[in-house]
Amino acid sequence: QMQLVESGGGSVQTGGSMNLSCTASGYSSAPYCMAWFRQVPGKEREGVASVHSDGSPYYATSVEGRFTISKDSAKNTLLLEMNSLKPEDTAIYYCAADHGGPALRGVRLCPLTIGGSYRVWGQGTQVTVSA
Repeated sequence: QMQLVESGGGSVQTGGSMNLSCTASGYSSAPYCMAWFRQVPGKEREGVASVHSDGSPYYATSVEGRFTISKDSAKNTLLLEMNSLKPEDTAIYYCAADHGGPALRGVRLCPLTIGGSYRVWGQGTQVTVSA
């Protein structure tokens, strides 16, 4: 079965930068959609950014302009570049993906909805932004 493993989390000061990566393995067909979500203990999980099937990004308004998401298909890796970090960005960050399927003839859009097509989740990596 497909597995997702996140790496790159840690602690950084306000205004700093941090890069996260998510590597997929064990799949027979590449995912159509991959995304980053985050969750603070006691609060609902929220979408951060996603990559549509054509590689174009989609961002939550809270991170747009500060974060950059990209996918390296050759390495089966999803990346998240985080800049101008704020204490509000402190959370556990999760990588998510769907199961993919036959080659698409068009673009599959990938919204940031937890109850949508995302069926595979990583273990999460902690990101802490201090004041």
